[in-house]
Amino acid sequence: MDAVDVTRSRRFSVAPMMDWTDRHCRLFHRALTGRALLYTEMVTTGAVRFGPRERLLGFSPEEQPVAVQLGGSEPAELAEAARICEGFGYAEINLNVGCPSDRVQDGRFGACLMAEPVRVADGVAAMKAAVQVPVTVKCRIGIDDQDPELALDELADAVLAAGCDALIVHARKAWLKGLSPRENRDVPPLDYDRVFRLKARRPEAHISINGGIGSLAEAEALLRPRAGVALDGIMLGRAAYQNPELLLGVDAAIFGAAAPHEDARSAVESLFPAIADHLAAGGRLSNVTRHMLGLFPGQPGARAYRRLLSVEGPKAGAGLDVLRAALDLVRERGSLGAPAEAAA
Repeated sequence: MDAVDVTRSRRFSVAPMMDWTDRHCRLFHRALTGRALLYTEMVTTGAVRFGPRERLLGFSPEEQPVAVQLGGSEPAELAEAARICEGFGYAEINLNVGCPSDRVQDGRFGACLMAEPVRVADGVAAMKAAVQVPVTVKCRIGIDDQDPELALDELADAVLAAGCDALIVHARKAWLKGLSPRENRDVPPLDYDRVFRLKARRPEAHISINGGIGSLAEAEALLRPRAGVALDGIMLGRAAYQNPELLLGVDAAIFGAAAPHEDARSAVESLFPAIADHLAAGGRLSNVTRHMLGLFPGQPGARAYRRLLSVEGPKAGAGLDVLRAALDLVRERGSLGAPAEAAA
């Protein structure tokens, strides 16, 4: 996967989400969109360097293009971790400068690095010197009492000067004092205009926007120019995970291409061989199906589908027959792919 392909795929990406965007989730999402850039969960430089690498970093080639998100702040450690990740075949290395959790702050990485743009730039420069694939940064517009006009410009200028290939901006502050990580996803107000002002100021840079985007229609709207300024990409997080069916529309709406499958059921069925391999290796069905619970919103049978997978999927010995039975609950009570008049 070369940089040109990744740049095009960055037009629409699915955000890195802890406990959610694992390899099973990504393979499922890839069955829904063939073009979007997918991200791993954040993995720390220490885990990459000293942890069980295959379990943390292994992925299927069918998931490509995939970016790995690193958490860290020491340039030498970031460079070493980036080299290891490149060796696994990732198409992009992304640095987390946006996570507000206490654990991340204690490790001196994530959103707290908004206060240290020079350190972030040093990390980017070290990774750029270590790998051939693109190096990108995901950040906030500021933290705590920072002025977003100054904070975002300082970070952007520093990392772009260091060779950063793209900046993905979560368009709200992170309040490290007084708000929980969950509250930081919703409470600080969104400021999309701030991201457009950054793009206007740095038109040569690849700037993507993230935060609070709830639908494909909203994503398309944000990709339309404002006062002659157009952003380069959109990143969706919770909306894409909780309503994965929207990903079926991404390839046509964003990339002008056909979706990999005509509906959600055929997308899931295409994964049966991979699921069978996972089960044969000792994995549980729920490792995969927990990412599929958001399918078929509003369709008759959707509630029964979710209930069956939630109850039977985690049980030892649950196999593809459970998933087939769950899908049949929707098929028998409503037409797949078409909106239903009422939810079951």
